[in-house]
Amino acid sequence: MKRIIWWALIVLAIFFAVQGGEYSTRDLFMLNRRTGVLTREVDSLQRQVDSLARFLKLVKSDSATQERIAREEFGMVRGDKEILYRFGDAPGTSGNKSR
Repeated sequence: MKRIIWWALIVLAIFFAVQGGEYSTRDLFMLNRRTGVLTREVDSLQRQVDSLARFLKLVKSDSATQERIAREEFGMVRGDKEILYRFGDAPGTSGNKSR
């Protein structure tokens, strides 16, 4: 009977050593997995920041990028060499047909 009690205590001690304490083995695996997910997110966000920083540098210093933005966003043309045509609704019509 004493042997069974000792074996039970040994098994319980081993179980507590593996699973017990502040962080169980399962908790450590979950934390490790979460760390991996967060590391991948940080890497992805860092790539976005780097890409935006490169774009900002181009916007500030590259004349071709500045010209492309001026043409696409603001409809600007270059001097007397180009004419800008804007197409819209016919006169007298409105875009709202909810009468």
